Amino acid sequence: MKPLQIGTVTLKNNLILAPMAGVTDLPFRVLCKEQGAGLVCMEMISAKAILYQNKNTKALLAMDERELPVSLQLFGSDPEIISEIAKQIEPLPFAILDLNMGCPVPKIVNNGEGSALMKRPLLAGRIIEQTVKAIQKPVTVKIRKGFDEAHVNAVEMARIAEASGAAAIAVHGRTREQFYSGNADWDIIRRVKEAVSIPVIGNGDLFTPKDVIRMQKQTGCDGFMIARGAQGNPWIFKQMLSCLETGQEVRKPSPEEALELILRHARMLMDCKGEYIGIREMRKHASWYTAGWKHAARLRAKINLTEHYEDLCALLTEAVSYTE
Repeated sequence: MKPLQIGTVTLKNNLILAPMAGVTDLPFRVLCKEQGAGLVCMEMISAKAILYQNKNTKALLAMDERELPVSLQLFGSDPEIISEIAKQIEPLPFAILDLNMGCPVPKIVNNGEGSALMKRPLLAGRIIEQTVKAIQKPVTVKIRKGFDEAHVNAVEMARIAEASGAAAIAVHGRTREQFYSGNADWDIIRRVKEAVSIPVIGNGDLFTPKDVIRMQKQTGCDGFMIARGAQGNPWIFKQMLSCLETGQEVRKPSPEEALELILRHARMLMDCKGEYIGIREMRKHASWYTAGWKHAARLRAKINLTEHYEDLCALLTEAVSYTE
């Protein structure tokens, strides 16, 4: 597994945890880093929210030395605000600043942010250029295939990003119109790779080590960004590294091994956010972790009613006993 160079930052490997709102908080990033991720990405943060000192933003900016190197992702549509905020937060211990130009969520898009910037490539270029000039750390960009099938412009956006000083670009092979449905178009990743000289990171439909191998052969991309494939499965990075380095696939963790990590994840969330919020946020993670277990649908319904760590522990311990 070769290192990946992004500007002045050298990653030990080219497997990257994608930024996912409501998922890639500090505890989950630490777990994925422990399993071998070369880079972990934080949840996207609004540049305006930092500017106006939104009370919820401070928690999103929290980092831990165990997860380094980490990529901090900003979103917004005002070049002046984004570049100024980038300068303000540069002393924080993130290694790379990423600019979100791919989020498909309606409330983001309707504000002209996220994937709405795919429709305004010149504005996107100004945002990138001003941010690059404002800070010393590498600036990367995450985009989609296009806004819709009638406006597939990832190659144009990638060229603008490179010309504006971006150190790397991540490409999700779906349009905004697709959200996360259908199949990701890996050919657009290949076309972007052929169009620019900066590192290109492929994103979309990476669920197994064999998917990474197929994407590399099909696109020639430099890095691989794992999103939904890591949900409930931080082990995916260890499995992918083993397969890519030795050709051997690491066995999946046993239910007992999974239980140990699930409960540790829950405790980490409670340490960060308190039991009330931590357990409620753990519900979705626990449901992902236990997908495929015996009576998983029934178990998920019970998980969604848990309010205390002890209840979650007892429920999952019992589930392990009949999953064997």
